[in-house]
Amino acid sequence: MTAQINGNYLEKYAISYSELVCDQFFSSRKFITGQEIIQLTPCIQVNFFIIKRLFELWQEELGKLKGSPYFDYRDIAVYEALTQFMNVLSRRIKVERIHLEGILQDAVQDAIQVATDPLTYFQNELAKAPAGKINEYLKENKKYFKWNEMLVIGLIDKAGIGLDFENYQQAVLANFQSLKESLDSPNELLVSLGDTLVFDLQQYWGQSIDFEQAEESSVPEFEAEEEFEEEVEEELIQLTEESIPAPQPEKKEAIASTSATGKGLDAAHLQALFASESYKGMKGILGELAESLALNQRFMFTKELFDGNSDLLRHALKSVDELSTFEAAVELINERFVVELGWDIESEEVREFMQQVYRKFL
Repeated sequence: MTAQINGNYLEKYAISYSELVCDQFFSSRKFITGQEIIQLTPCIQVNFFIIKRLFELWQEELGKLKGSPYFDYRDIAVYEALTQFMNVLSRRIKVERIHLEGILQDAVQDAIQVATDPLTYFQNELAKAPAGKINEYLKENKKYFKWNEMLVIGLIDKAGIGLDFENYQQAVLANFQSLKESLDSPNELLVSLGDTLVFDLQQYWGQSIDFEQAEESSVPEFEAEEEFEEEVEEELIQLTEESIPAPQPEKKEAIASTSATGKGLDAAHLQALFASESYKGMKGILGELAESLALNQRFMFTKELFDGNSDLLRHALKSVDELSTFEAAVELINERFVVELGWDIESEEVREFMQQVYRKFL
């Protein structure tokens, strides 16, 4: 398939698509924000690939910053200050057209490859991962993959961190061979591109059709419903503390221990555990617990602990805020959430959530 691809058509299409979108959006605005990027085009995969590239560029800038030989970025105080800075910055994405247009062109081409040749795309993605950290790379980036993501999502935490690059490549190939009949067709996926500019698969695959004959349509205005706006806020990848490797202890002690009721989390055990984790710079939370969470934490807790229900997360945090002791908070969480929602109390998500609750009562 890839040998027949008309690269010239693909490049021209991406340029024309980007120009149409930018002409429409920037006709009355100078900048675009992160939430506006998520809603920029009718093609969700294009939008998320733009965010993915912005995050990669941020990582590159952070790498340059941390490469300075004059400062200790492993120091807890520096880590906390940089984390706070990143949390603030993540809410201030602001991109001009001159910088967005090229990123949008690349996002369009990547989306088309995911739709038409997902095997090659995801195998190339694995090559971007740091040596020995493919599993971590997939975890961090899975939120960006909206098309044919099952080819790699199933590998996370299953392939094992001991596998090398070649074995991961073979695992993606095996997934493709077993799932290819159930994958969405390129036509089905790329129809959302056609809402802006018709994409001709025949010409893309090397058949002779004049590019200028491709039917165009103007970029529609998007008025997101309130429910979708909330989802956007949850989904939008934020440039937060995940980007900074915090100082870690050599081994994490299990957080589970028999509680007074015989199941769930034990307050005394958690208090003893978190009190010893000074490497996190454990400080008390002032104000409401909900306001202390970084957006990436809210996204993670919503998806992994609260069945994707952001209202349920807000209710849980509000309920904890109304209590006066950590012990009461643990009891409430055991009664309402641990069993009812089937929490894995040894998971990293539960550990991090309970650590935030613990900080509320310091």
